[in-house]
Amino acid sequence: MDFTDVSLTALRVFRAVAEQGTFTAAAASLGYTQSAVSRQIASVERAAGARLLERRRDGVRLTAAGRVVLRRAGAVLEQIDGAARELAGLPAQAGVVRVGWFPSAGAFVVPRALAALHRTDPAITVETREGSTPALVRALRAGSLDLALLAAAPPFRPPDAESPALVLETLTERGLRLAIPAAHPLARGDFVDVTDLRGQRWIAGPASGGDLLMGVWPGLDERAEIAHTARDWLAKLHLVAAGCGLTTVPAALVHAVPEGVRVLPVRGGPQEQRRLLLARLPQAPSEPAVRVAEALRAAALDAG
Repeated sequence: MDFTDVSLTALRVFRAVAEQGTFTAAAASLGYTQSAVSRQIASVERAAGARLLERRRDGVRLTAAGRVVLRRAGAVLEQIDGAARELAGLPAQAGVVRVGWFPSAGAFVVPRALAALHRTDPAITVETREGSTPALVRALRAGSLDLALLAAAPPFRPPDAESPALVLETLTERGLRLAIPAAHPLARGDFVDVTDLRGQRWIAGPASGGDLLMGVWPGLDERAEIAHTARDWLAKLHLVAAGCGLTTVPAALVHAVPEGVRVLPVRGGPQEQRRLLLARLPQAPSEPAVRVAEALRAAALDAG
């Protein structure tokens, strides 16, 4: 079988597996059975004459050949989808920008950017999705996102080791904050001393891709008492408002905290910085993507 005979369906399935990171997740996103996904991937690899995916216990990783196919397949599928939109009388792909964002960016940065674009560039259609940093990076690599807002913590390593390297722009760099019940003794001042965090109860949740708990102050010199666990940042903040414990928040969430919560800096010990990054592939972005990036950049500055 020659690679020029590979089907569009097989290419779409391959892109979904590369983006989702597992056969199971790709099957769920496409509405296919896992065996159907496996058959499509096998057909692409037969046509390529090479293994495109390295199967591992924690998912799949693209091989060198897989990265070539993904890059080319993404371009082909975008052209086909653009033609379908034009034929249906909808705006061409040039006017559509796909943006991914990590959860807390949706509290202020993304809505503010979209509101600004609605006023200044109403012809641009922005499609958004929320995801973890690994999922958003895979989506960029797969060609199903144009831009992604990512969160980064020290030592600020690149989000992946794939080639070509993603273009990363730091939109903001600010200190991590602490969300405290308004009635809590620690909420009386303008900051919290790090030594006062000993013996506190915490509201935390698992970080994506690891065992680290998000919500506990980093470097705490004792085993944290986790009173409640939650993945959703809004749920954490409402638990704080109810007096159930403390949690950490990025500075951008200051604008979105519910009543009954104070957000304060922590002093003493190493400063805990967090970066908001705008990521894209290295090829030149479209003009609409440039305009969306500008709006995200302005909204991130406003969040400060």
